[in-house]
Amino acid sequence: MTNYFYVSPEQLTKDRAEFAQKGIARGRSLVAALYDEGVLLVAENPSASLNKISEIYDRIAFAGVGKYNEFDRLREAGIRWADGTGFTYSREDVDARALANYYAQHLGDMFTEGQKPLEVEILVAQLGNKIRPTKLYRIAYEGTISDESRFAVLGGDAETIRGRFAATEEVIHPLRETLKNAVSALAGPERSIETSELEVGILEDRGARRTFLRLNDEQVSELLR
Repeated sequence: MTNYFYVSPEQLTKDRAEFAQKGIARGRSLVAALYDEGVLLVAENPSASLNKISEIYDRIAFAGVGKYNEFDRLREAGIRWADGTGFTYSREDVDARALANYYAQHLGDMFTEGQKPLEVEILVAQLGNKIRPTKLYRIAYEGTISDESRFAVLGGDAETIRGRFAATEEVIHPLRETLKNAVSALAGPERSIETSELEVGILEDRGARRTFLRLNDEQVSELLR
């Protein structure tokens, strides 16, 4: 006779959430924030090739924490979605809200129906223009979207880092000061982070269609002086 084990939906959801949260907590954190001329994304990342921060489209960037191979697949899927939407309609029809909804649906489906939830938390950032505002959308492992007003923190120690960063970001600062505050919040009072262990990207209008720029170690060092 076969024995069947019943698990209540509430317990199953709790177990899946705890599983995903533990995976995300093992990763290093990331801060995204508005500055006076654009959007800053900065992550603690010692790898020179496994990027947490990337460009998705002309004015849209992606950032992820947690299990790298899982959020990198999401990044690739987002690029395909954006390219397909821009080709089918127009480049102006590609916006961060629609992309965030696309990601949220996929993460929600994996959380409820997949063999296991994805151990990731992701961010979609959009630099505003005359048509659309600057936006930061944080998408959690279960598909919840949060529309962040000025900054967002993702990763393991997010609550503590958010508190440290919020204390310095009562107003929107220039890039140099915003980066210093973000790095200080990531490091905390008891340690420092080397420039080589930082990954930094910005969205900023520079007179070209594409607005994403990845800063190298020399540029980051100059800004942190």
